[in-house]
Amino acid sequence: MQDGPSTPRKIIIDTDPGQDDAVAILLALASPEEINVLGITAVAGNVPLDLTAKNARIVCELAGRPDIPVFAGCDRPIARTLVTAEHVHGKTGLDGPVLPDPTMPLADQHAVAFLIETLRREPAGTVTLCPLGPLTNIATAFTEAPDIIPRVAEIVLMGGAYFEVGNITPAAEFNIYVDPEAAKAVFAAGAPLVVMPLDVTHKALTTAPHIAGFRALGTHVGDMVAAWTDFFERFDKEKYGSEGAPLHDPCVIAYLLRPELFSGRQINVEIEVDSPLTRGMTVADWWGVTERAPNALFIGDVDADGFFALLTERIGRL
Repeated sequence: MQDGPSTPRKIIIDTDPGQDDAVAILLALASPEEINVLGITAVAGNVPLDLTAKNARIVCELAGRPDIPVFAGCDRPIARTLVTAEHVHGKTGLDGPVLPDPTMPLADQHAVAFLIETLRREPAGTVTLCPLGPLTNIATAFTEAPDIIPRVAEIVLMGGAYFEVGNITPAAEFNIYVDPEAAKAVFAAGAPLVVMPLDVTHKALTTAPHIAGFRALGTHVGDMVAAWTDFFERFDKEKYGSEGAPLHDPCVIAYLLRPELFSGRQINVEIEVDSPLTRGMTVADWWGVTERAPNALFIGDVDADGFFALLTERIGRL
């Protein structure tokens, strides 16, 4: 339920930036007619919390939006030791071009408290949660304040995989693997859920023409996006033997802006937490072989050309 076609959709971006997280944040901030970013909540994931909270503010300042409040959240998974991904994103999480440290302050409030307070304050069914990293903050908020769960309009998240299986282990995608207990809680919560798994993000590859499109904008932000994608692309191209790297997290924001670019199925998705072999696996009943009730719209395909056209046009506004 939205307020109306003319009202921007209220969202909270929960994130662990990450170059692709940074591009997702920029896409949201470049689209104020459609998206009202109430705040950004940082979580430990790609890199530790102090860096993700710093990187989120760097990106807000790059977009010219130091007014967006950034909240630091959980610094470790609910029941696990933190696993990070410096091997992909570099030691800062935003390796590549050097950006100045942020001057905007971190908000005083804890991210979980902000999530709870905001969902209680805003009219029920008007706030969409957009998790781009491990689900620790969201699960913690739901556990501490179960009354907020029915107030969530929708959760649109990047995480999991089915046909593409895993990228951090043979069976698991990184965001879900880092905190499978949190993912299990969120997938079982009952809030409307849209999942952007590797199956779709691996169809949104930053090929050379796409990166050239960002550079051709002739803007500082366009140059930064091109340089970030160049940086983390080197790892994925070598790993997958592909023409470019998947732009995972911007798929979440692109779905809010242009849902018609995406297609998927309403299916049941369960999270494996016990098995040492498949911990963090999203067990997606794509073929409907169980009796389990659907709990997520699991996206399987994207119009990659349409996605990059949208992304380039919006980045060009900044």
